[in-house]
Amino acid sequence: MDGKMLARLGAVVFVAIAITATVIELTRKEVAPAETPVRLLQPERNPLREGQRRCQQLGAKAADDAECLRVWAETRDRFLGRTPAPASPSSSEGR
Repeated sequence: MDGKMLARLGAVVFVAIAITATVIELTRKEVAPAETPVRLLQPERNPLREGQRRCQQLGAKAADDAECLRVWAETRDRFLGRTPAPASPSSSEGR
């Protein structure tokens, strides 16, 4: 076999493989992914987040608001991974 014939044979084999791969790809059926449940409901109500939003809207007045101070303390405790200490009326009276 001379060089030209070998090159032609290689080109024909390459084209045949390319056509075969294309036909296989086009005839392959797409597997539909399992349907994931779409959450149509509203997210759960989060009172802490609502309190944070309220305090955010108050702006500078929030520094004097007792509820905002409580919300911020709870947020800080959750962020730091602390368990909030139970509020007991006797702890401030004993001093």
